[in-house]
Amino acid sequence: MTMLVRLMLLLLLGWVGLADAAPSWTEFPVPEGSGPHDVAPASDGTVWFTAQAAGALGHLDPRTGHVDEFPLGKGSAPHGVIIGTDGAPWVTDGGLNAILRVDPATHAIRSFPLPTNRAGANLNTATFDHSGTLWFTGQEGVYGRVDPGSGERCASGTRRVVQDPMASPPRPKARSTLPR
Repeated sequence: MTMLVRLMLLLLLGWVGLADAAPSWTEFPVPEGSGPHDVAPASDGTVWFTAQAAGALGHLDPRTGHVDEFPLGKGSAPHGVIIGTDGAPWVTDGGLNAILRVDPATHAIRSFPLPTNRAGANLNTATFDHSGTLWFTGQEGVYGRVDPGSGERCASGTRRVVQDPMASPPRPKARSTLPR
């Protein structure tokens, strides 16, 4: 029994010692003026990030601290980045009003612009569903989808404005539906 008490005491002391340990942080500098916004870790251990102020997609290797930035085009203001089922970074770009796929090896950009009647969607967040379709939102009440295989895209087909009863003062609230 004495041996069991000693073992428990050692484990308790070890745990208390670990609890007092301060967490450690590693900071990685990015190019000045980048304005990083969202991050997405890749399967190879690197990290993609949106450099919103620079209109670019950044790529960080945490093992070396090396950072590259790839311009996304004139007027770009990338918001979100996720890693697709194909291993490529996919970007929601409010400045270009488009979803972008960046080839991780060549850095070639494939653009999926929103329809012209969805200008100013202020693209925000994206995710892939179980079938590989990318779904996205925009802060202006827009949501839609992109089929990466066919390139087919649809952004909130009909939009009507209703009064938001929770707002003070009341303000319009967008409601959208997508055609099936």
